[in-house]
Amino acid sequence: MENPKLALIPSGYKSGTVYSILPTDGVGDFDYERNGYASRVRKDGLIEELTVDDTPRLDWLNSDCPSLLLEPQRTNVVYPNTSLSGYSIGGGFKSDNVTISPDGENNGSLVQSTGGTCVIYRSFGTSTNTTYNISVFLKKGNYNNIRLQEGFTSSRMVVNLSNGTEVSSNNATNKKIQDYGNGWYRVSFNYTSSSSVSSAQYSVYIEGSTASGNTFYTFGGQIEQGSYPTSYIKTTTTSGSVTRQKDICINGGDADLFNITEGTFFVDVTPFKASTFHRITLSNNTSNEEIIILFYSNNTQVGIISESGGSGQVSYTTNITFDTKNKLAFTFKNNEFKFYVNGSLRHTDTSGNIATGLNSLHFAGNNGGFNYFQGKVHDTRVYDRVLTESEAIELTTI
Repeated sequence: MENPKLALIPSGYKSGTVYSILPTDGVGDFDYERNGYASRVRKDGLIEELTVDDTPRLDWLNSDCPSLLLEPQRTNVVYPNTSLSGYSIGGGFKSDNVTISPDGENNGSLVQSTGGTCVIYRSFGTSTNTTYNISVFLKKGNYNNIRLQEGFTSSRMVVNLSNGTEVSSNNATNKKIQDYGNGWYRVSFNYTSSSSVSSAQYSVYIEGSTASGNTFYTFGGQIEQGSYPTSYIKTTTTSGSVTRQKDICINGGDADLFNITEGTFFVDVTPFKASTFHRITLSNNTSNEEIIILFYSNNTQVGIISESGGSGQVSYTTNITFDTKNKLAFTFKNNEFKFYVNGSLRHTDTSGNIATGLNSLHFAGNNGGFNYFQGKVHDTRVYDRVLTESEAIELTTI
């Protein structure tokens, strides 16, 4: 299979730019923007702070290859989250800076029971009737089962830290247990805040035991408004939340590069379970000429849409699994359109005109200014020919 016109396999970057692999002259490079602080997971598995504006985030979490991490703006209202300063404790004692945390620093905290119900807790300001995600990094001490809970709604999840599995849960959705190595797991779930309480109570319990001497380690608590946990947002003071701005990656390619009469548009991505529509778009920066890979807010469907002359030519929707890799390819020429999903041909359309005058690839809507893609980008390609069915199936097979 010959080389594509444009290929983005995340590897090279500088502040404000994500480099394409092809073409090599820089025409395919993407503009990148994010103002201020963010974090990523390095190749060695440790969380790294990025403090320079517009630094793209190549993330290695649970992977042998980096992906480009693109997330929305989020605010962590749990502070501080590098110590337990200001937190209350019942039935035990707490000690800061006793173990290496997921960021490689000696800032993990110990909680030890002295008998009875052992819990650390603290309240933080939130809004009523709102979806939040609560998360924390936990590591086993000498006791297996630890509970993360939002106290005012009694939403909770109990995790066995010896193997990173769920023991039980209540009133919790989008539950996750992510392995960060060295015995650390990030535990998270969604809850909806109470209609009568304008704050959240962040609580971590030793579950099912009142014996003295039971221990666990904790680090990096986070409560953020949204439908899934985003990357770790560090807070260090006892008096303020921290906001991470959204990632924007747009303007890959130009009119000469995309001056094609037929082609294939391929993406290998992990879409997150967002509460809004998000998309990847090849366009002329208007809705008149565009090809859209659209991820729906129901977090179960992806669509392919093609417009030419301001008129819809192709529109098709199918089911996928979010929060995991999906390989999608759309082949197009006049009166012949095909959409491939994870190794199978899902849709064929035999009438319509292709989008023309294409000049930009955006991880966003057609002008790069809305519906920003939320997820991980593993590979993106545009070919100037229609791949054969066998080639497209091979390319999209997971």
